[in-house]
Amino acid sequence: MSNYRRARVPGATYFFTVNLRDRRSDLLVREVDLLRATVRAAKARHPFHIDAWVVLPEHMHCMWTLPPGDSDFALRWKVIKFAFSRRLPDGETLTAAQAARGERGIWQRRYWEHLIRDDLDYQRHFDYIHYNPLKHGHVERLVDWPYSSFHRAVAIGIYRADWCVEPAHESGAYGE
Repeated sequence: MSNYRRARVPGATYFFTVNLRDRRSDLLVREVDLLRATVRAAKARHPFHIDAWVVLPEHMHCMWTLPPGDSDFALRWKVIKFAFSRRLPDGETLTAAQAARGERGIWQRRYWEHLIRDDLDYQRHFDYIHYNPLKHGHVERLVDWPYSSFHRAVAIGIYRADWCVEPAHESGAYGE
């Protein structure tokens, strides 16, 4: 078994990429209301701040800041993935190992996590999250993707609504 090493810094900000097992699925946007309710419930039990989040059909990216003294993002992901999965009807194909463990076959087993190191790292990941619907060809203008904290960032003045409209990145972010 692999020995995964994760950075665990209490009160830190982390970037995550979480994927569905079936990378051709549209489950996350089809069930976005369930996903949102699941995240709200997880936050109520295990608080964290959502700095940024984008949900795409088969994966999502987000940045969270954990409370002071708390580094247990793994518990939060376990709660979110389990609660979301158990509210969906059965029907996905399972591997023998998943069936033996009584698991669902919805999520990829692992996720990508990155400890945000400084302000520049924060900005780059914040922008990456919000740029993702455009990167994957889901929209031609970011403002048209409804499953993103981009709209909140525009409302508070971090981005202009036309950020990343041709020519690429001309309008800038963070007051550039």
